[in-house]
Amino acid sequence: MSKNVLIITSSLRKNSNSEMLADAFMRGAEDAGHTVEKISLAGKDIQFCKGCLACQQTQKCVIRDDSVEIVEKMLRADCIAFATPIYYYSVSGQLKTLLDRANPLYSADYQFRDIYLLATAAEDAAETVSGTVTAIQGWVDCFEHAILKKTVFAGGVNGPGEITGHPVLDAAYQAGRQI
Repeated sequence: MSKNVLIITSSLRKNSNSEMLADAFMRGAEDAGHTVEKISLAGKDIQFCKGCLACQQTQKCVIRDDSVEIVEKMLRADCIAFATPIYYYSVSGQLKTLLDRANPLYSADYQFRDIYLLATAAEDAAETVSGTVTAIQGWVDCFEHAILKKTVFAGGVNGPGEITGHPVLDAAYQAGRQI
């Protein structure tokens, strides 16, 4: 059965490693017959959450910026993949701000079930990704029907495009195919 897959990339760098990881995941999902949309947070106007919680009553944020459309797409997606570079052992600030602004989804009839994390970092140690997983898992835990299905991590890639030829690109492709 074809699913609606939304990929959100959060690197602001052109030809970023996390973007290339997202592209591999996207090719896999498309090859499996899914409908895929990729949104980059680069250049988007996404303001900080004000913590007013009005969205819990209305399922809409009071701030009018680019996050409103992205959150609406998240609501209707069957599967969401978050692609991020790892900064200081966590998600990028752009992604964290979007996750905060996705608060209207908490009380909404969201469609997503499977969440994927696609992450890259200069550091290659196994624990490098653990804080990033914790950040995404903390968001996922707020949605009782959603699970963090898989994490694909590429360590040891720093400069733009360094992930080229890395075996983790195939792992991302396979994760997309297995949705």
